[in-house]
Amino acid sequence: MCGRYTLLAEEAEILREFGIGQPIKGYEPRYNIAPGQKVLSVIHDGQQKRAGYMKWGLVPRWADDPKIGYKMINARSETAHEKPSFKTLMSRKRCLVIADSFYEWKKTKSGKQPVRISPKGKSLFAFAGLWDRWEKEGEDLFTCTILTQEANDFMQPIHDRMPVILTEQSQDHWIEPVKWSPDEASGFIQQLSTQDLEGYEVSEYVSSAKNEGEECIKPIT
Repeated sequence: MCGRYTLLAEEAEILREFGIGQPIKGYEPRYNIAPGQKVLSVIHDGQQKRAGYMKWGLVPRWADDPKIGYKMINARSETAHEKPSFKTLMSRKRCLVIADSFYEWKKTKSGKQPVRISPKGKSLFAFAGLWDRWEKEGEDLFTCTILTQEANDFMQPIHDRMPVILTEQSQDHWIEPVKWSPDEASGFIQQLSTQDLEGYEVSEYVSSAKNEGEECIKPIT
């Protein structure tokens, strides 16, 4: 799964890396981004790529209660094309969720140990995401979910799932303004090779979503 991550890059680096032509309204670096909070996402509107914030936790447009989003922070990439909540989004509402590392908790004899993980040699990357717009009684929400896949060799000792991390070459293709069939979108994700990852253990300070700051990423010595 993917339940916590960081984005510490300068705004200018993000604009340059992802080819965004407009400033990011309200951008701020974050050490401990959690479900239910705003996440920086990129879509293609048919004319250009746009970066902005969505709420993490998908609320499908047909949902009665937006609280459903807390149960839909992740979507399994192997089955998303079959599920009512994600099927149409795989066709036409694909997004990038921008990050520079993510956290996962490894089970140990003494409890759960948080680990900060990132692709080797990369300061910025994108999770494959899906998004939707929910409207009801004057409330208007843009929300998203992060696709996950089976863990690769690096992740298996830590957790059996991991987020889908797009290669630089696949990022634009994932969000291109072309309607795919759900099967085509699924096939695209399944043929991607997983990234080489690296990581280090950090303090349990990060385990509380209320905590923010450099202490979250400080290595355990």
